[in-house]
Amino acid sequence: MTTETRTAANRREDFRFFHRLRVRWAEVDMQKIVFNAHYLMYFDTAIADYWRAMALPYEEAMHSLGGDLYVRKATIDFRASARMDDVIDVGMKCARIGNSSIVFEGALFRQDQYLVGCELVYVFADPATQTSKPVPAALREVLLGFEAGEPMRTVETGGWDALGEGASALRRAVFIEEQNIPKELEWDAHDAVVLHAVVARNRLGQVIATGRLLHAEDGVSHIGRMAVHRTLRSGGHGAAVMQALEDAARARGDREVALNAQRSAERFYARLGYAVHGEPFEEAGIPHVEMRRSLR
Repeated sequence: MTTETRTAANRREDFRFFHRLRVRWAEVDMQKIVFNAHYLMYFDTAIADYWRAMALPYEEAMHSLGGDLYVRKATIDFRASARMDDVIDVGMKCARIGNSSIVFEGALFRQDQYLVGCELVYVFADPATQTSKPVPAALREVLLGFEAGEPMRTVETGGWDALGEGASALRRAVFIEEQNIPKELEWDAHDAVVLHAVVARNRLGQVIATGRLLHAEDGVSHIGRMAVHRTLRSGGHGAAVMQALEDAARARGDREVALNAQRSAERFYARLGYAVHGEPFEEAGIPHVEMRRSLR
């Protein structure tokens, strides 16, 4: 790494991605400062969040790309120490992409104070033989696009014929495999006739969130089958699907939209402007409550 590159990595403004964490008691040594080996863990944790910020479920993304990333080299630049209970921001960026290697630079900040830097060199390789392969063009484009501030997802709306394959795969993973809902309760006749929104397709074309909009009754729409990929929740993808479905309901003149929210997701819908309507109930053995929002 050149001196110029190292200097640039000391500044917060050189990073568009940050992962925030708080130093825990178990991470400090007898000097009451962070034990040096934990800094690599901090940067590795930030890298995992970096992939989520790109809307990429790491394992599935690597499988679709036909390879995986292996650490070739990790360099730490110690300047100052973090202490227990410090809130620190870990900046991370893709600095260079070679033929088969990807170089990430990271910096750990306490407010604006630069504490620790790093350079992580990964090699894209065949998992079976761990021999290097060229970085796929699709991955190269995602990384460069993210660093340039480009959108990492698209929202598609349409019918089951066009979007059913992707929607059904995600719903199967979330509702049947993750939540153990019987498959006979997941699929119904509404799928063939309702409007669906699939968010996110990410930049690799993988479906990461989905939902559906039923026909309105007395001006009230009903949103259902909301699902977001397990590893990408809290990334705004569900909210993007909701926005697309609400826009479709508003465009056809509906005055209100309702949904049956799992109680575990109640706060998510409340943040989007939905209010509880009626008493809680169980559906497929899972606590639910109806929530509604005016579209006017």
